[in-house]
Amino acid sequence: MNKKYTIGIDYGSLSGRAVLVDVENGAELASSVYEYPHEVMYEYLPDGETKLGVDWALQHPQDYLDVLAHTVSDVIKQSGVSKDDIIGIGIDFTACTVLPVKADGTPLCFLDEYKSNPHAYVKLWKHHAAQKYANKLNEIAESSGESFLKRYGGKISSEWMIPKVWQIVEEAPDIYDAMDKFIEAADWIVWQLTGVETRNSCTAGYKALWSKSEGFPSKEFFKSLNPKLENFVEEKIGCDITPIGSKAGEITPEMAKITGLNVGTAVAVGNVDAHVALPAVGVTEPGKMLMIIGTSTCDILLGDKEKSVPGICGVVEDGVIPGFMGYEAGQSCVGDHFDWFVKTSVPESYYREAKALGMNIHQLLRTKAGDKKPGESGLVALDWWNGNRSVLVDVDLTGMIVGMNLLTRPEDIYRALIEATAYGTRMIVDNFRENGVPITELYAAGGIAQKDAFMMQIYADVTNMNIKIADSKQAGALGSAMFGAVAAGSAAGGYDSIAECAGRMGRVKTRYYKPIPENVEIYDKLYAEYKELHDYFGRGANDVMKRLKDLKKSVKEN
Repeated sequence: MNKKYTIGIDYGSLSGRAVLVDVENGAELASSVYEYPHEVMYEYLPDGETKLGVDWALQHPQDYLDVLAHTVSDVIKQSGVSKDDIIGIGIDFTACTVLPVKADGTPLCFLDEYKSNPHAYVKLWKHHAAQKYANKLNEIAESSGESFLKRYGGKISSEWMIPKVWQIVEEAPDIYDAMDKFIEAADWIVWQLTGVETRNSCTAGYKALWSKSEGFPSKEFFKSLNPKLENFVEEKIGCDITPIGSKAGEITPEMAKITGLNVGTAVAVGNVDAHVALPAVGVTEPGKMLMIIGTSTCDILLGDKEKSVPGICGVVEDGVIPGFMGYEAGQSCVGDHFDWFVKTSVPESYYREAKALGMNIHQLLRTKAGDKKPGESGLVALDWWNGNRSVLVDVDLTGMIVGMNLLTRPEDIYRALIEATAYGTRMIVDNFRENGVPITELYAAGGIAQKDAFMMQIYADVTNMNIKIADSKQAGALGSAMFGAVAAGSAAGGYDSIAECAGRMGRVKTRYYKPIPENVEIYDKLYAEYKELHDYFGRGANDVMKRLKDLKKSVKEN
């Protein structure tokens, strides 16, 4: 019998990446990355004339289709395998990333009458312009005693579906009326692949307030937000929620031409990028938290019981692995603020030095920062350049560095920013433990975890925990490929459960990071300072960050 293969596609914030893997052992035979031509639209639409407001973050769905056209055929060509031996495909998406479409799946921004309307485009996960709607939603939900609120740590984020659609209703009601569906990009891409609309339980549970036991919030609740939203679920979602690990459908003749796959190849229901990575490191039991570290960080953890944990992104039954409660937390700004720093705050002399040494600027800064001892710079930073996702759930918070003087060097600031993300991770770990959800092991995946030993050692020292690293450079894509193998099933050469699949295809590196005792001692002291700043500026004692942000907005809009 011929060996069988599966393909996974991971849609990130800036690119889509595909891997083709061996179903027997998860070995990656080929990978391909396609950068989105439209990138993230923060200031203008593609017409170059339509200006966006403060905190907008949009994308163009054509980029997602182009990922399919470029990467799938590429990995097939690179690997040399026959398409007859590719049994399945799975996709995951950064979320909540949503778009309005017509009944046949056509995005509104593809239509001439709407292409200059910002609300017709994809709202990326970090579209924070819906924050005032999230704030009002939380007030209404709390005052009316909505049961869903406790599953999300007491607050709903502007990054999720309902605040985003409420923004459309209030600011562009014509777009709301024109769209037949409001859909996660993960589900939209699966729809394009199969010709069948499905809604996955992961995004529905973590991003759209759905639960396996209670369904969506009531019509009365949606009506209390805006009368037009009373029938939102029936009118704009309108289909059953399908469990992850299920088969969504099969590749259509049209998509077979675009991708190079056979008509009839199994397609898994969509998934979230972070959640899909858990089985890729072989984790299928409670107590082991996976950090997927990239532009932002998402933390995924399994539990036996549902616990109410303040400030988490959600707890969903069967949301990650069937049979368990899946917990999610995270940080909105990690790689994003390293990138901000090197683009805006590093002198040209450092770039010249890096070039002379054959390094990129990040490598040079890490090398220089690594020559310093923990605490030597006298700096502590808050990791809120994109707001705070967990445990404060407040996108109106902003970044901060304390302790700078005329001797502060770029590498000192760079290290402080890295340390800040580690402190944010420890805050999340402590929060879970304090609320009855044990964490006994840490795992890390993503490009930073793979490449940056300096940063991973800081994480081990700050958390005082060993950290195991995903063996795959593309854990999200591997996880999606694994779900593709499950969609195909054992009869086709795949698997009948994700747990069985993870035992064969998931893996971590043999080398892991151990905390250094003398560093742990210093970082305990620094973390105490971080926590004091975190609570002072983040829990209402001093709202200067929000006042400054409001002032900035008023000045820009006038």
